[in-house]
Amino acid sequence: MSSHRHRVTPLRALKGLVLLGFAVFCVVPLVWLLLAPTKTDAELVSGATMSFGSFDQLAAAARHLMDYNDGVLVQWAWNSVLYAVGSLVLSVGSSVLAGYALAVTHLPGRRLLLVLTLVGMLVPPTALVLPLFLEINAVQLTNTALSVILPAAFYPFGTYLAFIYFSTSMPVELLEAGRLDGLSEAGLFWHVARPLATPLMGLLAFFSFVANWNNYFLPYVMLSEEAKYNLPVGLGAVISGTPALNPANGGSFLPITRPEVALAGLIIVLPIAVVFVFCQRYLVRGILSGATKG
Repeated sequence: MSSHRHRVTPLRALKGLVLLGFAVFCVVPLVWLLLAPTKTDAELVSGATMSFGSFDQLAAAARHLMDYNDGVLVQWAWNSVLYAVGSLVLSVGSSVLAGYALAVTHLPGRRLLLVLTLVGMLVPPTALVLPLFLEINAVQLTNTALSVILPAAFYPFGTYLAFIYFSTSMPVELLEAGRLDGLSEAGLFWHVARPLATPLMGLLAFFSFVANWNNYFLPYVMLSEEAKYNLPVGLGAVISGTPALNPANGGSFLPITRPEVALAGLIIVLPIAVVFVFCQRYLVRGILSGATKG
């Protein structure tokens, strides 16, 4: 029985080859990105693609990035943390509360709100940047941290996911028992719904962090001072001004070449990879346990 189950068939071999091909397709660029900052610009152009350079060259590339505009890279990193964490708190909080309200109460216009939430998920974020800019500019908040954080408070995907979660995983008996015990609606959410929604909040927090950490277009439009940029916008400006990638820009007063550009990409990707590694098991376990509740 077990030998038949593990027998290699042509179909299984084909599936394995396809999965292996996708794995190589995804892993090879990441390995190259890890190795690129350890080489000189000449070694990247003419040397072996997947070879390791030296730690001295990696240190030099990091030093060149840190020397840009008197270490403004550190300020960009702190800005990214502020924008991502601030947006995360607002988006997760508003999504969970809105999803819970839509799932357990019979609000007037509830169906219309759900339809509008779905429409909000389908509209490309870039199409909303100009209306958001006009709105933020009307209250004179442009070029501030709030101009990047506040628009993330409306998170249609998180709201709809929370609605689905509470609609399918929230036992009605628990809510009724809580009401019989004298809990208010706020008490029901805090003492009953919130503990059960821990997996949901972990999932929303991860997606929100990734989206806001990588956010480029909104900060690019809202922020006009270089010191207030986040990492994607700031490093994007450094990369676009690099003569190695844009020869029309001519010379540069800093040795920003291809290894520095690769290191800049690593700086943006690394925090997401670290968060994913630490949260993966918790997220998967939490989602599975939440799916079996009730």
